[in-house]
Amino acid sequence: MQGIDKYRRLYKAIGYTFTNEALLEQALTHRSAAKQHNERLEFLGDAILGMIVGETLFKRFPTVPEGKLTRMRSTLVKGDTLAELAKEASVGELLNLGPGELKSGGHRRSSILADAVEAILGAIYLDSGMDEVRGVIDRLWETRINKLDPNAHPKDSKTRLQEFLQGRKQALPTYEVLSISGKDHAQTFEVSCQVESLPEAVVASGNSRRKAEQEAARLTLEKLDDNA
Repeated sequence: MQGIDKYRRLYKAIGYTFTNEALLEQALTHRSAAKQHNERLEFLGDAILGMIVGETLFKRFPTVPEGKLTRMRSTLVKGDTLAELAKEASVGELLNLGPGELKSGGHRRSSILADAVEAILGAIYLDSGMDEVRGVIDRLWETRINKLDPNAHPKDSKTRLQEFLQGRKQALPTYEVLSISGKDHAQTFEVSCQVESLPEAVVASGNSRRKAEQEAARLTLEKLDDNA
């Protein structure tokens, strides 16, 4: 299955058809699969997405202060949102992954899906320019932007993990400080997060216990999502 037939579902989902499909192929190629992979396109797409979403919010909410605009933009461009969009467009089944990533379920991994979305946006920009990629972003993010509340506070990772587990009637996570290193003014905390549905605890670090726990919770959610 080649060309438009291969990508028909994706093209319909994003409302755009590539002229140069080699760009799309590269955008869907993980670094584990080939030397010419999608990380440079991801870099480009990340910058474009941040700018266009920022401009959209600036115009849509003319009286909202910078701090709230930043929080709303973060909600729209974070990895979880990008991974959701990837799943809606069935990006995972089109990814070109190396053997190791294929075996470990990389086509479902949120971080890989999110990176692919950014790479696709970068590829669209190179294929057709800023106006086209702006139109794609406007369409894909429209519903999420319409639902934004400038006064809402997005849930942090620990809260989201707790709600995820409670919704499945599982025990709450257990956090443990494994080590504290560095001088008093520049300490690094290493924290583990254990949940009953994963065989091993997830370990993360941060410059405070709170940040380390939040990162451990975020990584745990990602692993749970990969196993879903």
